Amino acid sequence: MVDLFVDRVLVKNNKDQDELDTEREIVTRLQNRILMLFFASAESETCQRFAPTLHDFFKQLTDEFYVERSAQLVLLYISLDQSEEELENFLKELPKKSLFLAYEDPYRRELETMFDVREVPTVVVLRPDCSVLIPNAVEEITRMGPDCYRNWHEAAELIDRNFLTKEDFEDKSMRSFSDPVRRLKYKVEEEEKKKKEKKRKKKQRRGWGAGGDEGEEAGAGRADDKDGGGSMW
Repeated sequence: MVDLFVDRVLVKNNKDQDELDTEREIVTRLQNRILMLFFASAESETCQRFAPTLHDFFKQLTDEFYVERSAQLVLLYISLDQSEEELENFLKELPKKSLFLAYEDPYRRELETMFDVREVPTVVVLRPDCSVLIPNAVEEITRMGPDCYRNWHEAAELIDRNFLTKEDFEDKSMRSFSDPVRRLKYKVEEEEKKKKEKKRKKKQRRGWGAGGDEGEEAGAGRADDKDGGGSMW
């Protein structure tokens, strides 16, 4: 899934419309998650009716008010609107945690062709490896609501984050392109540790040797004193 968007700019549906435009940001947001590509148009009445259903569906799975931990789910709006104004108006119907492609981004139409979208609304559900899990989940979402996510989770074979800390998971997500650097860093650090340990042991052995000589000299001195003392009698 990440490969589909590594060289793209994803925009957050928040007030500032922050952009995710680096590889690290894209990987962190999409890695090991189910991606819903929502193809829709504001001028479609069917899309207008479905938007609140999708909004509630996504919110109940990702908002901590409803769930203890957010589902491994990303919603990306692929606008098929005829104007930027239509896109902006339709975004108001979607969750704040969703993402979208900018109106001027031609990749919107490429994705439409890539996934053979023939009607709106269409929700293409993708596994983390970019393979299609469900060509159009609109009917399933409408009929089952959040319950269908359990089936998606099992079918997508996601790594369950409930058994990982946030730090562990982020580390795992970034490992694919940072492993060579990490291994080199650990190798250098390990060699440095070995050198320091070797120097420490060598210095310690020298200290023991010096202590032994001094001990022998001191012992010899005490023996002389004892012999000398005996001769007086």
